Amino acid sequence: MLREKLQPFIDRYNEITEQLSTPDIASDIKKMTALSKEQSDLEPVVNKAKEYLEIAEAIEENKEMLSDPEFGDMAKEELSELEPKLKELEEEIKILMIPKDPNDDKNIYLEIRAGAGGDESALFAEDLFKMYLRYADKLGWKVEIVSSSEGTAGGYKEIIALIKGDSVYSKLKFEAGTHRVQRVPQTETQGRVHTSAATVAIIPEVEDVEVDIKPSDVRMDVYRASGCGGQCVNTTDSAVRLTHIPTGVVVAIQDEKSQHKNRDKAMKILKSRVYEAMMKEQLEQTASDRKLQVGSGDRSEKIRTYNFPQSRITDHRIGLTIYALDDVMNNGNLNLVIDPLITFHQAEALKEAEA
Repeated sequence: MLREKLQPFIDRYNEITEQLSTPDIASDIKKMTALSKEQSDLEPVVNKAKEYLEIAEAIEENKEMLSDPEFGDMAKEELSELEPKLKELEEEIKILMIPKDPNDDKNIYLEIRAGAGGDESALFAEDLFKMYLRYADKLGWKVEIVSSSEGTAGGYKEIIALIKGDSVYSKLKFEAGTHRVQRVPQTETQGRVHTSAATVAIIPEVEDVEVDIKPSDVRMDVYRASGCGGQCVNTTDSAVRLTHIPTGVVVAIQDEKSQHKNRDKAMKILKSRVYEAMMKEQLEQTASDRKLQVGSGDRSEKIRTYNFPQSRITDHRIGLTIYALDDVMNNGNLNLVIDPLITFHQAEALKEAEA
């Protein structure tokens, strides 16, 4: 019964409230921060739970009055309002009780790489990056380009950006995979539609305490940065390539003129990529978690097609097709695709919880 499932949430919330008021916790910043975070995560479900229990109690009271000649009609009227409200709250609470992805509140590294399709794929990679920029702007997120490599005819062979804001990972985690575009390239003289692709990786930014990388496990190579057309070529070995020997993860950064700054950037990305590799390994070991994935997040998995001639976007994982390509790509209304993905994920998680 839902009522019995809700009480532990309320009890834990009250327990944390008591703990936060004790001198021992007040003097331990790390523990106080962890408890405050846990309480903040519990608050939405606890607020709904209290409302649910109040309405459930009111329903029981009104049911008892149904046979009363004086208050029966009033009780019947109140029940007609309260019962649908209880059902609505029940659905909201079930979603709130879905175990939260520990990475949902994190900032992310967005990595986009041109794939099959030559120059056209580099131009598409740039279009995807601009789409994410517009979406981030709508949500008040900050975007910082960490590293970029331009294509020979424009666009990006690769671009890495750090996106900071409220619950970035929870919104963008289903964007990982291969994005395919069908359109007539600017260089195409006969008007033929070409297909090309770019891969997107969404990697949660991690704190130092979340992943421990031993210095002896990292090999650092330095080399001279390649410039843009000669004028920006670095005359010192400022570019840095870090290799995490146990996993084989490699990060190369050359955007800064300082070797030290490039190393710092590379190390942050390396830690996040190693963390991502650990997460994937855990998912593969946990079959029930794997069922809740909307796709595997693998970069080789084709997740979406952008068809420009038809102004159509198709997400292959959930069978979604919308004819709003311009609105999504140029106006940043990516929620038209993201919201159905989140809803689908929640529905699958509910099925899993009730099984």
